[in-house]
Amino acid sequence: MNQYTLKVKEVVNETADTVTIKFKQPLFKKVQYQSGQFLTVVSTINDKKVRRSYSMSSTPLLDTTVDITVKRIEGGLVSNFLNDNVKNGDALEVSEPLGQFAFEPDKEVSRNLIFWGAGSGITPLFSMIKSALFFESTSKVTLVYGNRNENSIIFKEQLDELKKKFEDRLEIVHVLSKPSTSWGGFAGRIDDVVSVNILNRLSLGNTVHYLCGPEGMMTSVKSALQRFKVPGNKVFNESFVPVAGDEHSSDVNEQNVSITVDGEEHLIQVKPDTTILEAALDAGLDVPYSCQNGVCTACMGQCTSGDVEMGDTTVLSEQEKKDGYILTCISHPLTENVKITYK
Repeated sequence: MNQYTLKVKEVVNETADTVTIKFKQPLFKKVQYQSGQFLTVVSTINDKKVRRSYSMSSTPLLDTTVDITVKRIEGGLVSNFLNDNVKNGDALEVSEPLGQFAFEPDKEVSRNLIFWGAGSGITPLFSMIKSALFFESTSKVTLVYGNRNENSIIFKEQLDELKKKFEDRLEIVHVLSKPSTSWGGFAGRIDDVVSVNILNRLSLGNTVHYLCGPEGMMTSVKSALQRFKVPGNKVFNESFVPVAGDEHSSDVNEQNVSITVDGEEHLIQVKPDTTILEAALDAGLDVPYSCQNGVCTACMGQCTSGDVEMGDTTVLSEQEKKDGYILTCISHPLTENVKITYK
């Protein structure tokens, strides 16, 4: 996995609890990425290296900097550290961009692109929206964006500017859970009722939907989309809430697992209270990983033999699961002959 040391060009306060960190592109080894992907930041806090993944809010071929947007989380070790300490001129270690939740504009197509987000879930969507507006010139874009109030809307000024520039192609629907008394838009959360009401107002012909935010929001939107007969292959999502992968059944015992990475096979021991990823890292293997919470797909491998128990996750498609792909950070071996290949 490629590593970069990126220099901070600017830190922008988006809201009271959210900053955008803008990195200079390296002179020679440019950071290559797609809209929607994430960057993994390696921070040293209390003499310990910790990794966290943050979606990029910049857009390739449009923005000259590589940007991540970080919302402060109560008790969050890295999000608070980045919000409080990073300044212009700092150098941060990052791992190469990853993630399958990505948008590639196609100048030959004309379609309706509908983006559903809440809170910091706007981050990858913002990159995608800019990419669609600037590089897919005949497509129309709708953003449905949930927040607490007007002051908590991340990228509000930038979204307003995009609306002015692309007035005929961009529609923005704000949904506020605790709006001011003067608010005239949708009030509440993006739940089943609000999702249906919004879908009733939209043109759903030739649509593709991108969802990013809390599980509750995405479950509601998916349910509404099913009611409107939107095909599953037209819906893409990324969760911003870690899934529960810690618990596993009593059937898990210590097992030997074969790991193939970069074409080389290694045999490791996986204890009952250890995930396959943790065991691989403990064995000194250079396997890909990032969030360690079953959210980002960086640690995805293909199980070609044996049985594995994996925690619940919505980031893998049903086809990927059928093809044997697993997230090793929330997986435990159930049998002796487990073989995992990292692609």
